[in-house]
Amino acid sequence: MSSFMTNPFPNDPDRREIWTMLVERDIDAFLAGDWGMVDGDFVKEGFLGIDAGKSDNPDSWRIGFPTLDVYREEWLRQAAEAKKVKYAEDQRTGIFRATNLQHIEINGDIAVAHKKFDGTIARADGGKDIMNWQTLYFCRKVGRQWKLTGFIGYAPFPMGTARTA
Repeated sequence: MSSFMTNPFPNDPDRREIWTMLVERDIDAFLAGDWGMVDGDFVKEGFLGIDAGKSDNPDSWRIGFPTLDVYREEWLRQAAEAKKVKYAEDQRTGIFRATNLQHIEINGDIAVAHKKFDGTIARADGGKDIMNWQTLYFCRKVGRQWKLTGFIGYAPFPMGTARTA
């Protein structure tokens, strides 16, 4: 297994669990188009997803996902669209290669995980899918398990380089 596919937190149980949830399980579920693989990773009550729209101006960010159900529908739509694309390389490897989750701040039972996407995946038609955005995931430990309570997603990476609305 390539180093970018290996959990970078082998000796930190909390960060290891968050990385597994937000990288490994999320990628595998997305590629399978199987929401059931990640459904238990969310706090459904009060979930909120902010869509930054690839803008680095927070004034233009919108409540794109006011409920988990709305987010689930968009996630499933994107997963279905991704399945239609033929790739010249292993899609899972490409997504892992483009994904970076090295910074996870934990304060008690609350965490913020900084997940960045920066890379490309070669398509069979000679083109490439460009993955270039970042998401801040908000997590809370519920019982003994880390769960997602919301996020700010589709922000430019790095900040300060994208259009503003």
